[in-house]
Amino acid sequence: MTNLNVGVLGGGSWGTTVASLVTRNAPVMLWARNPATVDEINTHHTNSTYLPGASLPEKLVATNDIGEAVSGADVVIMGIPSQNFRAVLEEVKLHIRAWVPVISLTKGLELDTGMRMTEIITEVLPGHPVGVLTGPNLAREIMAGQAAASVIAMEDEIIVQELQKVFKSGLFRVYTNTDVIGCELGGVLKNIIAIAVGMGDGQGAGDNTRSALITRGLAEITRLGVAMGGRPETFSGLAGMGDMIATCTSPQSRNRHVGVELGKGRSMEDIINEMVMVAEGAKSAPAVMALAEKYGVEMPIASDVYRVLSGDSNASRAFRGLLRVSAGAECEPG
Repeated sequence: MTNLNVGVLGGGSWGTTVASLVTRNAPVMLWARNPATVDEINTHHTNSTYLPGASLPEKLVATNDIGEAVSGADVVIMGIPSQNFRAVLEEVKLHIRAWVPVISLTKGLELDTGMRMTEIITEVLPGHPVGVLTGPNLAREIMAGQAAASVIAMEDEIIVQELQKVFKSGLFRVYTNTDVIGCELGGVLKNIIAIAVGMGDGQGAGDNTRSALITRGLAEITRLGVAMGGRPETFSGLAGMGDMIATCTSPQSRNRHVGVELGKGRSMEDIINEMVMVAEGAKSAPAVMALAEKYGVEMPIASDVYRVLSGDSNASRAFRGLLRVSAGAECEPG
């Protein structure tokens, strides 16, 4: 056990899963907005809306008082959807002690600003060390005790090694990385490619097509990630390729699910209305395209997906354009 108190904010599937993992290493208080979720976690040790069938550690304590979760915390972990992230951080600011590290679990960009979550943390909470936990981590598999690996990225090598001890447990292996930009962008950008793969799957495309989309998609997100300051090797690791494979191939992937349903010809509105959880790729697509334009990076697969999401195209038209007829050298864009 470490002697750190941990506050986890966000009672969705991944926030609850990370809180459960960390209870093996440290005392954890989980903040959730919904009083019924808090009551269920404390009374029944379950979170049936987001993790049906999973039992949570009895040591895990939940609260809907954000001050209670944050004021005594030595580490704050943010499992909040990207478009609510800043508002919750403003509440955190009222209670957090100086120099407490803040770690993001969120794989999205803020729409109005195009900012990454760690950039928002730095803006709202200057002086706090920031980091990101990311990788191919499907919550239900981890709750079922299946082996998985993740990356914790922070610029400070000393702090990141201390926090590695907070997260790693049993079959959940956690590696360290100092490339915060690359690790964070890997988690964000692969979501759009997963929608593309889903659109193909929804139309009955084969394994060859899926492999081509994943590989060319990885080339796209690496180009943008490196242009924004990430390291190329990060995108061939767990935060890039690893997360991409899980998100593009798993039936549990929310972004792939959106693509599959679009591929079947359903409207975006209908798909979103029946989902309990947020598909960050659909939310962040406009911000990703704005960044691609800003940095002058060609992203043909992502832009086709964006056109479908914004209603300017449909999945069958876009899908024909995903593997363009005129291919150049493999190392070229497109």
